[in-house]
Amino acid sequence: MKSGNIIQEKSFALAIVAIKIVRKLQTEKNEFVLSNQLLKAATSVGANIEESIGGQSRKDFLAKISIAYKEARETIYWIKLLHGTDLLTKDEFESIWKIADECCRIIGKIQTTLKIKGV
Repeated sequence: MKSGNIIQEKSFALAIVAIKIVRKLQTEKNEFVLSNQLLKAATSVGANIEESIGGQSRKDFLAKISIAYKEARETIYWIKLLHGTDLLTKDEFESIWKIADECCRIIGKIQTTLKIKGV
């Protein structure tokens, strides 16, 4: 997906990687509880980014960006927990963690910029 909007692209990539990891966890390791938490959080990042773009006001935009940031932080938590319990390989962990961390950093910068501008 090429949109020219880096956070749209990164959050979409995060959702795709998460879906693939969750599918593997559920089929190969019969793990549903933690994997579903990861799925919900990771796919919510991009959904809230998309909603923010269609926001009715700058405050609405900031509200959705803030939710996306919280969901990205939650995604990192589930990734670390899955890795810490040996449900993710090192390679799986590193690939999804890198994207999630990039999303957090980008969304965090967007939030900071909006707050500086007084939104």
